Amino acid sequence: MSSLWTITKWMMKEKKDIVLSVFFGYVAGIAAVALFAASGYLVSRAGLVPPLYALMIPVVLIKLFGVIRASARYQERLASHRATFTILSELRVRFYRQLEPLVPNIFAKYRSGDLLARVVGDVESLQNYFLRVFYPPIILVLVFMSTIFFVTYFSLFVSLWILFGVFVTGFLIPVLFAGIRAKHDQEIRALRGDLSSGMTEMMYGYRDLLLHDQLSRTRDDLLDRSDRYAAVQRRDVTNQFFNSSLVVGASLLVSWGVLAIGAYLVVGGDLDGLFLAMLIMMSLTAFENATPMAVFPGHFADSKQAADRLLEVVAPSEAIEAAEAARHPISLLAAPALKVEGVSYRYPDTFRDVLVDVDATFASGTKTAIVGPSGSGKSTLLQLLLAFIRPDEGNVLIDESRLDDVTQASVWEHASVVLQENHFFFGTVRDNLALAGEHADDAMTAALRSVRLDFSLDEPVLEKGANLSGGERQRLAIARALLKNGSLWLLDEATSALDARTEADVYAAMFDTAQASTLIMVSHRLNGLEAFDQIIVMEAGRVIEVGSYEDLMRSRGTFYALKQIEQDVFA
Repeated sequence: MSSLWTITKWMMKEKKDIVLSVFFGYVAGIAAVALFAASGYLVSRAGLVPPLYALMIPVVLIKLFGVIRASARYQERLASHRATFTILSELRVRFYRQLEPLVPNIFAKYRSGDLLARVVGDVESLQNYFLRVFYPPIILVLVFMSTIFFVTYFSLFVSLWILFGVFVTGFLIPVLFAGIRAKHDQEIRALRGDLSSGMTEMMYGYRDLLLHDQLSRTRDDLLDRSDRYAAVQRRDVTNQFFNSSLVVGASLLVSWGVLAIGAYLVVGGDLDGLFLAMLIMMSLTAFENATPMAVFPGHFADSKQAADRLLEVVAPSEAIEAAEAARHPISLLAAPALKVEGVSYRYPDTFRDVLVDVDATFASGTKTAIVGPSGSGKSTLLQLLLAFIRPDEGNVLIDESRLDDVTQASVWEHASVVLQENHFFFGTVRDNLALAGEHADDAMTAALRSVRLDFSLDEPVLEKGANLSGGERQRLAIARALLKNGSLWLLDEATSALDARTEADVYAAMFDTAQASTLIMVSHRLNGLEAFDQIIVMEAGRVIEVGSYEDLMRSRGTFYALKQIEQDVFA
């Protein structure tokens, strides 16, 4: 219930529309009961053939209650739907705002398809929370309490019978079906997330599935998942129809009970027969408010599951935002010095440390290459320097300030970054270079030439740079870094897709632009490292060698062995 309580607190921001919805809903409900009560009385009274003037007051009341009912229902629909749409908008904004601090590390925990199902499907599911879960029980209680209070004046037994009927139709039957509905809803959401993840992976991996002749098998697997999902949905819909039918049937039995009790009381002289039709009509109308309770368990379980899944994703964001708010910005007026002291790190929900007691020093204005075999922790170390992640143990210092005490944005403001995977937005080359800030067209063109890209600034770029080769994407990302020219350069396999000659030209452009900056580059390739001030060699999450190119070659250690292997392979 804590997740729904959180959603309710967010929802109560729209107090005005919520109060108006409840007020007009109550007025419409009680007006409907009064309308049919007056109609029942009019039918009984007319059967006695009274003078015409004796029927004028019931006729006028029927017309009045009819107008009130229609007007109140319109206002109730207007206020409730306005509240629903505003609440839904608020939920989306809050969810995305809380999701933002979790990016990009959230993709290590959630598959993109499942995350998409939560962002879209679960947020949409909560649009029914106010109209189908929060609002109906309030109207049910208010209308029935008023009706029972009125009926008690005529017969205590009839009012107690109606109260029992309210308990059965409004609470007992929905509670009995709530457990079944919760089980179905949990299964539906799990299957929907699984199907969504499978569809996403199939779309992303379509080409590889074709190349490996696995498309048919994957398609059959998805169809099987889809069939299971549809079967669970059919069972759930059948259960909801049965629940609705049971509530309607119970309501009808209660009205028959009112007729039986009323007839008995009339025969015994304890009730004026003139009011029997009125009581029956009141019970029939009042139980219309119990009908929404038939679907209450379904919408309650749906809302509960949706709220749980959404808050499960964003739960860490408040702690992250609080920690970030406690940090202070840092202003880097010159090339920063960085230091890593005894840092260890393990990714969430994994079983091994990626970094183990790592020590490293990056003096101001120096150029450092971090090398080593795949999986040695090089990219993770770079993410720590970027403040994407925070160390489990140890400290990372930037100009003598603990990086854990510094805001991420202030670090990124001064950093030129090229990662292994760089995003390119749909638009033009100019649009993508503009991420580095406002620059004249001449400066953008010069940056492109520096990385040997003969592109027009108006050259179209498709989504994710689909019309660019791997090398072109890397060079376009480096051009962005050249334009930004931060005091701290962090590069992760920035030239892995380039040929040796182009790589040498790009290195020259970067070194020329970043002369006064601190530059740290992760690389698998060992050519061109002679120009770096120091080389850090990593293996199995540890730093095993540090030194200049000449020192490491003379020591004939791990770096020397890696260099010999590279020369033998590419000789």
